[in-house]
Amino acid sequence: MNCPYCHTENSRVIESRTNEDGATIRRRRECVNEACGRRFTTYERVEQRPLMVIKKDAKREEFLYDKLYRGVTKACEKRPISTEQVERVVEGIAQSLRIDFEQEVPSSVIGERVMNALKTLDGVAYVRFASVYREFRDVETLAKEVLSLLTETSDKISG
Repeated sequence: MNCPYCHTENSRVIESRTNEDGATIRRRRECVNEACGRRFTTYERVEQRPLMVIKKDAKREEFLYDKLYRGVTKACEKRPISTEQVERVVEGIAQSLRIDFEQEVPSSVIGERVMNALKTLDGVAYVRFASVYREFRDVETLAKEVLSLLTETSDKISG
């Protein structure tokens, strides 16, 4: 594995862990170049037939795990959410999509699953993602979503 920092062609594995679902192996690596010696993480997954996403305009594009990861990470920025929590959310969504959809999945399904996962993880991350995904055009729409979230949260606490 090439080092992403100095591009040396070799690195050594320091630690390997299987994810909870058993479908991914996380490897901590260290560059063998003494001048670099930096550490980085790689992930190993079974290669599967590409899942296609059907966009709102009916165009199709390949489902990209990294794109999902970036979107969830962006929503969780500056929140008390660990990288492991983000990885669990993304891995859970990606795995459920592969189970429920063999070849094609509507983008709306992906968006709804991300919002459901973020709603239970962190309200602020949920509102951030929802505001982009649902394309809130004004403050009133955003306020209604926040009030809805607050009502659900208080119902769970009192119920």
